[in-house]
This record gives sequence, structure tokens and C-alpha cells, in this order.
Amino acid sequence: MPRPANLENMEPMTSDAAPANAARGSLYGRLWRSLPRELAYLFIAFPIAVTGFTAMYSLFWAGVGTLVTFFIGVILIIASLYVARGFGTLDLALLRWTGRPPIEKPEWQDARARTGFFGWVRAVLGNGHYWLYLLYVMLLDFIIATITWTIMISWVALGLGGVTLWAWSALPEVQVRSGWIWQLLENSRGLDTVLAYNVVCFVGGVILLVTLPFVTRGLVSLHWLVARGVLGAWRSDTLRREVATLSDSRGAAHSAEGHSLRRLERDIHDGPQQRLVRMQMDLAAAERQLDSDPEKARGLIADARQQSKDALEELRALSRGFAPPILLDRGLVAALESAVVRCSVPAHVVSELPDGTALPQEIERNAYFIASEALTNAEKHSGATDIEVRVALRVDEQTWVDIAVTDNGAGGAFVIAGHGIAGLEERLRGLGGTLEVHSPEGGPTIVTAHLPVTTTSSSSVA
Repeated sequence: MPRPANLENMEPMTSDAAPANAARGSLYGRLWRSLPRELAYLFIAFPIAVTGFTAMYSLFWAGVGTLVTFFIGVILIIASLYVARGFGTLDLALLRWTGRPPIEKPEWQDARARTGFFGWVRAVLGNGHYWLYLLYVMLLDFIIATITWTIMISWVALGLGGVTLWAWSALPEVQVRSGWIWQLLENSRGLDTVLAYNVVCFVGGVILLVTLPFVTRGLVSLHWLVARGVLGAWRSDTLRREVATLSDSRGAAHSAEGHSLRRLERDIHDGPQQRLVRMQMDLAAAERQLDSDPEKARGLIADARQQSKDALEELRALSRGFAPPILLDRGLVAALESAVVRCSVPAHVVSELPDGTALPQEIERNAYFIASEALTNAEKHSGATDIEVRVALRVDEQTWVDIAVTDNGAGGAFVIAGHGIAGLEERLRGLGGTLEVHSPEGGPTIVTAHLPVTTTSSSSVA
């Protein structure tokens, strides 16, 4: 029997309507799941606001009233600012507990606070966030909490009262004989006034309870919006932190560059330069002995040739500290594999880079240098019998190259200014990265470098 044509037409309608109904049901279900926390917040926000208002009013105006003594007045005003900060921070935590998005906290640190008592006073009194928190606790939160608490209590009480009126109004000691609804129904003919009144109140109570999740969400959202505007961080705070971070990174980069140049100067002085001086002296001695003692001159020339060969090897080794040819030709992993082959301790490379990854040359050069330096430190100081160099690519808010050098040595590694790991930390800070060192006594030691791939170069990552 052929299927009726109207069923053919109904199928698309059903398939389209189902997701919409599911989405609405899912949203309404989420509102009900968050209802207990939102009700709890609205219920406790009012007594907290009243407590904060009372404390702020007493402390602040006591401070203003005693400003003639200066010291006592200023201390009381600063105390009120700190208490306001505490109440504001508590409200931010409670709002986050309800499920609202977290609000970024302000930047409270101020360099002036480290310059002594008067610097601390200027830092606190000159921070606009403290005064906004004071305004919030002394005025805004008190007003909003009073309004939202009243609406919430009234909505819940009327809803529950309307739904249960039919039960407790039947009791002989309870008589409902007031209200405009009762008056309207009583003037209508042909109606059982009590029954009609119970039905109307029941329907109204159901409507109030069904819409309660939307009401609590709106009231909590009002608290959240005001808190975000008054208690949250400013854009200038973020810019100030970024400027400070960039300044620190630039200073660290200059320091790391100076450290690298001093080390390069020392390595050249102690290595190739000494060999070239020795070769020059051998050649001069050979020249003097060429006529009187050809055999001795021949030996001196052979020594000079060996010195030139050793100097060349040392120069090649130094050049690998900048950018070995294999790094430019075959990439980071191949260069690291070449580095571990030259290591006197058995070592291996584990690459977790996705196939076809092509990092910018500057990122590869820094990653190679950092890994090579960490490998050298482990080779010289750890007493390890096995070293692993692991490199991976990680993407969260931006792209990172993670390099972990793990050895099974004695452990106990720590940062000493101007040496080894400290140099790596300084170099990474200059690049905007971070260094993690995990080295318990007995090992293993894990040195992990997180190197950011900058926005300008991240497009090169395939």
C-alpha cells in the first residue's frame, strides 16, 4: 500500500521542529538547574549588602569626621577602602558561583606602595578601583540587592501562595475575603466565588513559578552587569600590564644578548684565538729554524697545521651555536638529532610536531639554541646516562613550541644568576616565553621551555 503523500510532506517539518524544541527544552532545563544557586545568591546578597552598607557608612564617615587629626582619619578611610574591596571581591566570587562568566579583577599592585608608608597611602588613595568598590558597596549594591531581593521574595511567595491557596483556604479558620480579584469575581453572577478565586490564584501561581527561572536569571544578570562595569578591570589595566611585560621582555632580551655576546667573546678568546696565536708563534719559530734546522722547522709547521685544524673545528662548533646549516636546510628536528649525536651522553629526540609543520626560521633558531643549551647543561652537570629532548607544538589562545629536556641524573638543579638555566630563563623571558624546572633530589630533571610563536609569524606554521 503506497504511503500517503501528506506524510511525505510532514517529515521535513518534524525533523526541523525537533532540534528547535530540543534547544528550547535544553535552555529551559539549564535555567532550572541553575535556579537553586541563583535563588541562594539573591537571598544572601541582601544581608551581605546591608552589612557592607552599614560597615562602609560607619568606617568611611568616621574617617571623614576625624580628618582633622589626619593620621586617624586617613587610616579609617583606607580601612574602609580595604573593607569595600573585600565585600566587592566576595560579590564577584558569588556571581561566579551562580554560573555567570568570571569578571576580571582589577590590578591592585602599585609600585608606590613599596616606597614606604606615605607611598602606600598614595598608592591606595590614588587607585580609582578602591573608590569604585567603595561606591559599589555604599550605594549601588545596597540599592540593587534591595530591589532584586524584594522582587525575588514577592515572586516566590505569590507563586507558592497561589498554587497552594486551594488547600489552606479550605480550613475553617482561614477566610479569604479581600483583594481586587475577589471583588471582581464576587460581582460576577453565576459563579462560585470561592472556587473561581482558587482557580484564578492557582493559574497565576503556576505562571509565576514557571517563569521564576527567567526572573532569577534576569535579576542575577543585573547584578553581574553592574559588577562588571564597576568592579571589573579597566582596559587601561590590561594595557599597563602589557607595557610592563614588554618592557621586562625587552630588558631580558638585551641582558640575554649581552650575556651571549660575553660568552661568545670568552669562547673565542679561550679557543680559536689562542690557537691562532700559537700557530703564529710556531710559524715564526719555523721560519727562524728553516735554514739551520729544517727537521725542527718541519715539525713546527706540522704543529701549526694542527693548530689551524683545531681552530677551524672550534669555529665550526661556535657557529653551530648560532644557526647550523642543517637547521636551515632540514629543519628543527634534524638539527636537534644532529646535536644529540655530538653529545657525550646517550641522547635521543622525540618529535611530536604534526607532519608537515614548518616553523618560522627565527622560532626554529631560538628553539634550537635553547634545546642545545639545556642539552649541554644536562651533559656537563647532571651525571645522567640518558637524555631525552622532546619537542611539540601546542595551540591554546596562541601557538607555542614546547621543548622538554629530561635526564636521569642526580637532580637538584636550580637557577643560579648568570649561569646555565638562568641564562635560558632570561632568554625565554626576552622572547615572551617561560621556563619550568622540575628537579627533585635523585632526579629526574625536566627542563621545559615554552616558546611563543608570535602573531606575525604564526601564519607560517603549516
